[in-house]
Amino acid sequence: MSEEAIMKTWEEHPMLTPRIEKVVVNLNVGKSGEPLEKGNKVLREITGDRTPVKKKAKSTIRDFGIREGEPIAVVVTLRKQEAIDFLKKIVPVVDNKIAKRAFDTRGNFSFGLKEHIDIPGVKYDPEIGIFGMDICVTVNRPGQRLKVRKRQSKSIGPKHVLTPEESIIFIKKTLGVEIV
Repeated sequence: MSEEAIMKTWEEHPMLTPRIEKVVVNLNVGKSGEPLEKGNKVLREITGDRTPVKKKAKSTIRDFGIREGEPIAVVVTLRKQEAIDFLKKIVPVVDNKIAKRAFDTRGNFSFGLKEHIDIPGVKYDPEIGIFGMDICVTVNRPGQRLKVRKRQSKSIGPKHVLTPEESIIFIKKTLGVEIV
């Protein structure tokens, strides 16, 4: 289907219009203690005072000095308008370009930032340092909850499943990015 035909379908059938479900910002430090607290502070600053959740290592990696159960990363999940505003602030850092290979088979996509100080409004603090992060965006249609809810979960018809092409068109329209 062409882009115009997809847009016309979305206008005629609002339940087929995609939406940004959530944005997950993951800052992996690799160590617990002071570096993790610095990463926690950076993530709080970037996401507008949202409380980050500490994530623990799943297994021991002796070469990196990581033990199982040791907190090594901090994560924040943003939803609704807060997620869209965050993406509009982050996308200019990657030159308004997202690689086509960043999209998966369900229309979700992810990208990374090498330095958090590239984000507008964030200043370099020598005491904290520089951190990179991963940003994962979940895109779906209204009604997707039927599949994942605990009580009376149902399957979703093949026409309602979001394709990568539709997700790309939606992201271009919503965020004004270029897909390369």
